[in-house]
Amino acid sequence: MQDILVFAGSARTNAFSKKLAKSAAISIRRRTPIRARATLIDLADFDAPLFNADLEFLQGVPESMQAIKAMVRSHDGLLIVTPEYNGFIPPLLVNLFSWTSRPEPHEPPGLVFQGKPVALAASSPGRLGGIRVIPRLRDAASELGMIPVPGFVTIPNAETAFAADGTLADETMAHDMEALVNRLLTLCVKIKEKRGKRISGGEPVPNQNDKTDQNDKTDQNDKAGQTGKQAASRVGCARKTRPDRIITAIEAVTAVKSNRAKQANQIKQAETTPLRTAVPSSCDRWRQSSCGQDW
Repeated sequence: MQDILVFAGSARTNAFSKKLAKSAAISIRRRTPIRARATLIDLADFDAPLFNADLEFLQGVPESMQAIKAMVRSHDGLLIVTPEYNGFIPPLLVNLFSWTSRPEPHEPPGLVFQGKPVALAASSPGRLGGIRVIPRLRDAASELGMIPVPGFVTIPNAETAFAADGTLADETMAHDMEALVNRLLTLCVKIKEKRGKRISGGEPVPNQNDKTDQNDKTDQNDKAGQTGKQAASRVGCARKTRPDRIITAIEAVTAVKSNRAKQANQIKQAETTPLRTAVPSSCDRWRQSSCGQDW
């Protein structure tokens, strides 16, 4: 059983993104071949002040944001529906990410979202359906460590897009939402199966509390072997990169050899060229003068 947390990035009562989030939750519960449960929440019920580091220092992370962090931890994946504010992510989602990514004393920032599959959708009363916000939201999710599933769903003309029961009225849009949900659940299953194989094979699975120690050990190992492996790693990187990058590396080596040859020629010319007559110094001129001879 897969547990998916669903929410919309709007606090407005009749927001189209909330209706789309409800439709997505229905698709998760009814129309998917993979058994799943959807937890639909309204961010209007999780009020929080605008993120301020001074406020965090004095009062800590608000309880409402701590509750969302706990739900993110307890669910296998996320489905986020967003409106589009001037082609960008709404402030409500930005504030949510800012608060929930704040670390506990024993963890690095943003750890709660690490490795969480996420599906993205948008809605708009216009003809584009909020498509401009999807790349921005995908970037934000990736920076927090989430794994966005391929594709997305956008609902244009959202005023007339929903049926009375909360589902999408258009069959094509409903099919697109079901396909997006299936991709999300499939990724959740694969991640859970991989984790289960590692546990059954006796391989320790890193949790949120020991990732910091693992990062420290990795840094130490990297520093220990960095000196002896720099040249080999550069050659390996050049072999694995695109052909145009390999050509660039070859050109750089050729330029270095050419410069060395020019320097060698200049040295040879300097050795074979007779020295120029030096200009007499003031001391030499003084010695040749009568005063110098008398002295």
